[in-house]
Amino acid sequence: MAADARRPIDNGMESGMAAQTTPAAPAVKTMTPASMSAPVLTMLIWAGNTVVTKAASGVIEPASIAFYRWLIAFLVLLAIFGPAAWRQRTVMRRHWYKLAILGLLGMVIYQSLAYEAAKTTSAVNMGVLVALMPLVSTLLASAFAGERLTWPRIVGGLTSLAGLVYLTSHGAPSMLLSGGSHIGDGLMIVAIIANSLYGVLLKRWSLPLTMWLQLFWQVGFATLALLPIWLLSDISPITWASLPLVLYAALPTSLLAPFLWMTAIRDLGAGRSAMFINLLPVMIAALAWATLGEQLYAYHVVGGGLALIGVAIALRPARGIKAPADDVEIEQL
Repeated sequence: MAADARRPIDNGMESGMAAQTTPAAPAVKTMTPASMSAPVLTMLIWAGNTVVTKAASGVIEPASIAFYRWLIAFLVLLAIFGPAAWRQRTVMRRHWYKLAILGLLGMVIYQSLAYEAAKTTSAVNMGVLVALMPLVSTLLASAFAGERLTWPRIVGGLTSLAGLVYLTSHGAPSMLLSGGSHIGDGLMIVAIIANSLYGVLLKRWSLPLTMWLQLFWQVGFATLALLPIWLLSDISPITWASLPLVLYAALPTSLLAPFLWMTAIRDLGAGRSAMFINLLPVMIAALAWATLGEQLYAYHVVGGGLALIGVAIALRPARGIKAPADDVEIEQL
């Protein structure tokens, strides 16, 4: 019961919220189908956004759709949570720099650097580097967020990594050795570290604001950061052809997915939540086959199967330790 009293109520319209004390080891819920639904739905939305991004190529400039999506998301949040945000402005002023950092890490840096990386490195290299994100998140969560590094996470992460390397290299991992290194590879590594740090800091800081209000301020700071990038780019106006793509990127991808991802990190921890990222390439392949008519090959099945097995292993509790012993369980506080 004490843990429940310290946790903010997930209702952005509440005007008063009890002060939160950041615990030494963050509270994490037991793994259940309900707690797993948030990261799985997040991956499904992100997979859909990848298909949308591919469809948007040649229709709207990346910098334009990036700015429009967060601007629209902020305006929607402002209409719904503006009064609550105003009532909690004192709390925001105390933590504004943390909210700004989270907005930059989770909504600006990764996206911007990934776009720049795509200009100088291959899609195969990018896919393999993205596959490192769960392992990076697990290591950072262990170092900075008090989450224990367990053997199931290590073995599961490496298994998924092997599967995703096989998938993204189209069944020929040796081609990675012949491609050489590029500036884009370095940019992707920085982007991955930034995105991993987002989850770790979100869990470590445990800000005394509801999830929706945290999202409101993060999106606001991200929109401000993207404004000069948009102004300096080749600006694309919103047309009837690009409007559905912008709306998908703005509503489910920029509103629902971040909220679900923040909820997953709060409930499961940064390390365990990151393991679900291994599902993303598998979902993208399935959606591309279903909606774009792209063909599935044996390497999709083999690589995707290994990735799924790795996720299943990583989410198992360590032997001899009560689940979820890798983190502090809420009921034990």
